[in-house]
Amino acid sequence: MELFDIAGLKVNMDCKEGLVYERSRAYLADDQNARADFFVGVPEQTLRERHEKLPHLSLDECDYIYCGEMFYYKLLDYNGMLLHASAVEKDGYAYLFSAKSGVGKSTHTALWQKVFDGVRIINDDKPAIRKIDGVLCACGTPFSGKDDKSINVCVPLRAVVFLERAQENSIKRIEPKEAIPLFMSQTLRPSRREQMFKLLDMLDTVLKEIPVFKLKCNMSDDAANTAYKGVNDNLK
Repeated sequence: MELFDIAGLKVNMDCKEGLVYERSRAYLADDQNARADFFVGVPEQTLRERHEKLPHLSLDECDYIYCGEMFYYKLLDYNGMLLHASAVEKDGYAYLFSAKSGVGKSTHTALWQKVFDGVRIINDDKPAIRKIDGVLCACGTPFSGKDDKSINVCVPLRAVVFLERAQENSIKRIEPKEAIPLFMSQTLRPSRREQMFKLLDMLDTVLKEIPVFKLKCNMSDDAANTAYKGVNDNLK
């Protein structure tokens, strides 16, 4: 059992050899004797039962997926939520780009790294959104998709942007009623009633404090400029 600093929380994880172990190294807590906020780990028998339902995945991949799910469900108890997104940091602020798989989240954030200086990938697949000391932040986690692009930081969140493929680049700010189904389609939706209430409360906080945009984009450099300018011109 080891202790980790993830999204500003102390997390005990039972790290077996493999993906969970390898990807968690950057998140090891300096003080291994500190008190944990919660525990993450899938019992061996449970893991094998779940693996039987997903035979196309290895046991190691199942462990990684279910540890990630456990972490994000626990996060709901600590003013946090998951968004399936690629998160970047520019000039001390985080921008989250979310969409269905295959639309091009990672390709778009790669454009930001190409077009702008000093851009870092916070997490390329499953960043945490969490309110820390009164500020909504995007946080890196060890659960970062197939390419494992993630850093152990928590950065104030500037905007959430939902992507759509298009021939021409354009961006507009959207209202909460349009944003809610987009968020709900790209997060874990718990089956337990009390956890769902916590997710909805967290989403309400995000929608009240963070602007949400819809970006129609191609994969040219101009897409990155359109996104950055569109967000920041709106917030002046």
